[in-house]
Amino acid sequence: MSDLPVKSDVVGQHLLSISDLTIDALIEHLEVAEAFCEVERRSVRKVPTLKGKVVASLFFEESTRTRLSFETAAKRLSADVLSLAVASSSVKKGESLRDTVETIEAMGIDAVVIRHSSAGAPHQVARWMDRARVLNAGDGWHAHPTQALIDLFTVRQAIAAQEGRTSEGTGVSLLEGRRVLIIGDIRHSRVARSQIDAYVLAGADVSICAPGTLLPTGPADWPVTVVEDLDAALAEADIVSVLRMQEERGSGSFVPSLAEFTATYGMTDRRAALLRGDALITHPGPMVRGVEISSMVADDDRCLVRRQVSNGVPVRMAALFLALSTPEEGIRG
Repeated sequence: MSDLPVKSDVVGQHLLSISDLTIDALIEHLEVAEAFCEVERRSVRKVPTLKGKVVASLFFEESTRTRLSFETAAKRLSADVLSLAVASSSVKKGESLRDTVETIEAMGIDAVVIRHSSAGAPHQVARWMDRARVLNAGDGWHAHPTQALIDLFTVRQAIAAQEGRTSEGTGVSLLEGRRVLIIGDIRHSRVARSQIDAYVLAGADVSICAPGTLLPTGPADWPVTVVEDLDAALAEADIVSVLRMQEERGSGSFVPSLAEFTATYGMTDRRAALLRGDALITHPGPMVRGVEISSMVADDDRCLVRRQVSNGVPVRMAALFLALSTPEEGIRG
């Protein structure tokens, strides 16, 4: 794996929201992730890039994919990982979030990966940190930047494969002008918000479709088109992002029944048949088969869910590397 220099305006920064990124920073994340894909193909999937660094994993909400993906990414980079068990931590004894993160930084932590139910919590944590970098692993309904990066990275790879070439070095050119349709519980989805920011920044045309009760407040202020005819929109889409119902956030109470939601807005076998042959389907997971997506569609070759999961590691390796590097450093190993 050859050295890969990084740009000075990208490195050493918190990763809190896609809206904080410039187009150059977005491209840098994608290209560095591409370089780390090579590590994933090795028999020994590890590089010494962040050896000596310590990454703390603070998940105040339940998570499987994101937490394991970030922790695996840190270990692939040879960083030490500390995983806070919130259920048995001092948080349960009444310790404030500020005291918790300041205690962690005092231990010499270099990066904090945080998921929290309160929107804006990672931004506040970043203000409290003097030295450690903060990476947002999801905050309330607000943002999930690394998931959006994973989605763009995976779609870019898939489009390149369709065209018989590699995605390496393509920037966002493969995404420019693409028609992206996001379907489902957009109101409660931090993934949708980050996806919209990322796809729009990459030059794609984004539409959203959902029951009126599951649309965001003030969608006219968003850089998207709200579509009412789902079938017509599917026929024109290049990329379809399917979102699950956020039951833990009460989204089930926003529709008459899950069966009706599936019938009117679910990615059923019939709706998948409306897609062009080269259209791509993404889902941030976990999927609820039979609700927002049918089992047949989930297992369709055009559905990129499993590739999104596997790409989570190199994309989060890139995020950690960029946050903890200096302009003089490159990827080595």
